[in-house]
Amino acid sequence: MPPVPEDGLPDEAFLVVTPAYGAGSLADLMPSVSAVLGVPGAPDVLGLCEELAGVDRIGVLLVDGLGAYQLSTAAPFAPTLASLSGLGGASALAAASGLSSGSALPGVPGLSVRTLTTGFPSTTPVSLVTVGAGVPPGAHGVLGFTVRRPDGRILNHIHWSDDPDPYQWQPVPTAFETAAAAGVAVTLVSRSLYRGTGLSVAANRGARYDVADDGPAVAEGMLAALRSGPGLVYGYHPDLDRAGHECGVSSPDWEDAARGVDAILDRLVHELPPNAALLVIADHGQLNVPASARYDLSTGPLADGLAVVAGEPRARYLHVREGARDDVLATWRAVLGDDARVMVRDQAIAEGWYGPMAPAHADRIGDVVVHCRNRAAVVASGWEPPMAGQLVAYHGSVTAAEMTVPLLIAR
Repeated sequence: MPPVPEDGLPDEAFLVVTPAYGAGSLADLMPSVSAVLGVPGAPDVLGLCEELAGVDRIGVLLVDGLGAYQLSTAAPFAPTLASLSGLGGASALAAASGLSSGSALPGVPGLSVRTLTTGFPSTTPVSLVTVGAGVPPGAHGVLGFTVRRPDGRILNHIHWSDDPDPYQWQPVPTAFETAAAAGVAVTLVSRSLYRGTGLSVAANRGARYDVADDGPAVAEGMLAALRSGPGLVYGYHPDLDRAGHECGVSSPDWEDAARGVDAILDRLVHELPPNAALLVIADHGQLNVPASARYDLSTGPLADGLAVVAGEPRARYLHVREGARDDVLATWRAVLGDDARVMVRDQAIAEGWYGPMAPAHADRIGDVVVHCRNRAAVVASGWEPPMAGQLVAYHGSVTAAEMTVPLLIAR
């Protein structure tokens, strides 16, 4: 594992955040955007219609891994992002951007920016489908990075092709399908690697797919679609997340990736056509996890009583052997202590972490659900590929660092 750099997170970044479904979450974004574009029945939960009056085309750029608590870390290497975030002072760009500020984000000096929450788990496949479907995870059914299938096998949503059928696994019509049916032109600009995958179909069906295999191509593709006429253009950029996982937030590679994000934003902000708006969001934040805070299922008693391990290191799903649930609960609570909250499935559902739960989806969650806290993670040597336990930065759990993402707006 590479050295773990300092990621600059304040204490407030480790407070627990609950999903704001129906009030300010990723599930509320596309319905609100759709309302601006005149889709009948789309609820404007985020109040964008007044703010974006006169806009007839909207670009939404999702920067994977750009949590709200990463904005100040990226700002020295990303001046356009800094200006959009209010970290660049009263620059001409910030003044012209139409930025709408919310309450100050605790512990991030100088940052006053609107934020959304992710759903739970705060991980890429869950968030991408939450954005695309416009509903909480309990409704769409993509409930983790990996989950147990009904036949007992593990489904990794990132490496998902057509088994199970994404239309059945995720049965909710996407916001893109609904918008397209209402006559709105909808374009997705993303990597060729993701085209036709189960995750892309589950999250993005209904949108025309324009291939863009790097950051400059994402900017060019989004601008081309916005210039072509009214509609919704959704772009995805994964490089910042990858750099964080592999090298750590604030590492030189992460700083280079932040510069790449800024190059995209610089083009988009300065070349937006008339009557257009740009929204910048993320799917989750990240935090660096030192080797000393990693629990391993291959050592000690944590593997006792387990039949299947799913989820990811910051958000574990434990499927237990018959009669072993209470022992597993007791063992995990004793071993992890303050580094995790360990609960049963029904409690996690009842507390609203997933929003209203479709009965057909509930068994995809483990018998035992683990929310890691502080900088802890539970790696699963022998259960997962070794790389999963060798990353530097992680996400998936319920801290503000992971659950809080920006909503930046430029006109």
